Amino acid sequence: MRRLPPLTAIEAFVQVARLGSIKAAAQELALSPPALSRRVQALERFIGKPLFERRHQAVVLNMDGERLLAQIAPAIDSLSDAVETMTSGADVLRLRLGILPLFASQRLFPKLGELRAKHPELHLDIDTAAHGVSRLGDGLDAVIALAREIDPTLYARRLDRNLVYVIGSRALVEGPNPITRPDQLGGLTALVHREMPDTFSAWRRAAGLRDMEPLAIDHFDSGQLMLEAAAQGLGVAFMHESHFEDARDDRLVQLFDIAVESPYSYWFVCRPRALTQKPVRLFHDWLIEAVTDPGV
Repeated sequence: MRRLPPLTAIEAFVQVARLGSIKAAAQELALSPPALSRRVQALERFIGKPLFERRHQAVVLNMDGERLLAQIAPAIDSLSDAVETMTSGADVLRLRLGILPLFASQRLFPKLGELRAKHPELHLDIDTAAHGVSRLGDGLDAVIALAREIDPTLYARRLDRNLVYVIGSRALVEGPNPITRPDQLGGLTALVHREMPDTFSAWRRAAGLRDMEPLAIDHFDSGQLMLEAAAQGLGVAFMHESHFEDARDDRLVQLFDIAVESPYSYWFVCRPRALTQKPVRLFHDWLIEAVTDPGV
């Protein structure tokens, strides 16, 4: 049987190829960048040809590197899955997922039956506490986050693009003094989610009301409670179109016909190395197919 290169060199090559960065791959493997580079160079010496094009800020696979990655990456993933199965001592795969409650109730949970039917061995531990991205690798395997952008050292996949709606109680438009003009918001309380602090200012700029100030700005860390507060007439919520459409609450209406692109999106986020773990990969692949908005 032909001698094989060290598994550590192959692992280093796959990580660098997937991340496109010696530094990021070194962090994932808990190595120094020089030590990681030596492992990749050892594989290149073993094969007898370079596998990357070295650039100033990144490394890019050349044709030989792409061919090698296509052939060995599935084997590495299968090996990782086999070791994980043997060490877990159970047939159950478990994913620790951080997620905001509103996305969970509106977008994820209605489809979880499909996930269970496709992967009955996969189980989710749900965590709705704040600051999920900062806890990746420390209690969480993956996060569905609401953010402007994601740290480039993490793996991130955008799940949607959205518009900012002004959402209020139906009584605001059907009462004796209906709200029909954006400038009338100056007498109302704005409801803003802590994960989306710029929704109000973005909408105000687009509406041409830069100097308009609401009666007050109340902050929430729960989208569900924001919608309920709006339905109860406690203020108007600056939220996403999808939040309004998915709520299907007859007590709520969209105020004004002003379309404002949201600076925020939902993202699937994990550490790059986590994608080699079977529970993360299964959930990621299903989520992208089942939940991602068309055209994203």
